[in-house]
Amino acid sequence: MKTKQFFAGLMLSAMVGGGVAVGSYKLLEEDKIEVSAQEQVQYPQVRYTSDMRSSNVVVPEGLNFIKAAQVSTPAVVHVMTEYAAPSADRYSSPLDPFLRDFFGDGFGERQQRGPSLGSGSGVIISSNGHIVTNNHVIDKASKIEVVMNDKRKFTATLVGSDPTTDIALLKIDADNLPIMRYGNSDDLQIGEWVLAVGNPMNLTSTVTAGIVSAKGRSIDILRSTAGEMGIESFIQTDAAVNPGNSGGALVNLNGDLIGINTAIASQTGSFAGYSFAVPSSIVSKVVDDLLKHGEVQRAFLGASIQEIDASFAEKNNIKTLNGVYIANVADKSGAQEAGLKSGDVLTSINGVSVRTSAQLLEQVARYRPGDKVKVTYVRDGKEKSANVTLKNRNNNTDVMKRSVAKAITFEGATFEPVSKEDMLRLGIDGGAQITNVRNSKFRETGMQDGFIITRIGDRAVNVPADVEKYLKDAGASVVYIMGIYPNGQKDYFSIGKR
Repeated sequence: MKTKQFFAGLMLSAMVGGGVAVGSYKLLEEDKIEVSAQEQVQYPQVRYTSDMRSSNVVVPEGLNFIKAAQVSTPAVVHVMTEYAAPSADRYSSPLDPFLRDFFGDGFGERQQRGPSLGSGSGVIISSNGHIVTNNHVIDKASKIEVVMNDKRKFTATLVGSDPTTDIALLKIDADNLPIMRYGNSDDLQIGEWVLAVGNPMNLTSTVTAGIVSAKGRSIDILRSTAGEMGIESFIQTDAAVNPGNSGGALVNLNGDLIGINTAIASQTGSFAGYSFAVPSSIVSKVVDDLLKHGEVQRAFLGASIQEIDASFAEKNNIKTLNGVYIANVADKSGAQEAGLKSGDVLTSINGVSVRTSAQLLEQVARYRPGDKVKVTYVRDGKEKSANVTLKNRNNNTDVMKRSVAKAITFEGATFEPVSKEDMLRLGIDGGAQITNVRNSKFRETGMQDGFIITRIGDRAVNVPADVEKYLKDAGASVVYIMGIYPNGQKDYFSIGKR
């Protein structure tokens, strides 16, 4: 009896052991499949896509942000910038007041300063190294470096930038990078949870949470630098954002990119309750344009607009407060050709309601010259609609290409455009570099080959053609020629009859 019990126990142990082995094998296989699926999501073999996916987030009981943080942090990078400080020699004679206005009191002073540094964030949007950030993070930087979440460091090149939306696109030489997919910012609801991911105050991979406080918010921060071309229709949140967060990601609970963190409302420079992000609907379009055309393709209705409030509506006998007032329509514009007139109240673009000028600019900014949009408007108390063909700033539907400055020969000297690298290194926005001075009219000024002319009189020189135009306009009058040598030394010369 004991022998039978022994063999029965032995067989039972063997069966249990076999079951455990098979079950463990199955679990390992499932783990491998799950890891493979995770790797495929984390490192998708895609170059770039502007497709935005809708979000159907179900908020679980006992809400947390673990998934969104895990998905987004590997794709957010630290953008580190360097700005060269040029040097110059001081002249013993006091500066002419006219020159001081343009060069400053320190003109000519030899200053051996080290480069200044900057810091911000960026978001990887393609597995082969495209990174979106803010234009103000990299503007005029002489060197741009990107530090990954895994501590790898790369030198980045600037693909293009758009000051009107404060978006810039960088490229690093790398493959198989973790990316962040675009979410649809149109799906965002007021009160929805969001995360801000970035590198505030050099604190790498910081995640903060908040809710969407408002949409279509204008704070007049871009228009101060980009003028009327500035597009402000920010997502406002109360997720904590500080210096260094600029260019970082605003994500939903899926970890989808629904905005690029850009600004804060603060009187101290630190977070004071509200932050603002460029919505993904604008970001994706700007990036797509920079990749395809090298320049953003801005579309315009061709109408001057004005906000409507209660007093304005009463004064102009307007029966609705929901819309934007058309103050003027430009000749031969898409708006005029579609029959829009001064006094119309524009209420929607392609079925999307517009109550403010910021919302109108955001909707139009999604399209390119040549695109047609359905505009709904109110005239004499009646709702009407029209199909408007949008045009570019030159009032046609051509694709706008980045202008390339050309070298010219004038008065025996050759003037060449300044390279982007030299402009960044010297902190200038343009200019014309002179050569062959010895055989030209300019030899009597004391100017040397390589001098970069940045200003003639009170007019900025951006391209070589400006030199010929401005000097011809001056005629025989004496004018100052101001600029900088490649080593950073500023100088000025006079030309003309005294």
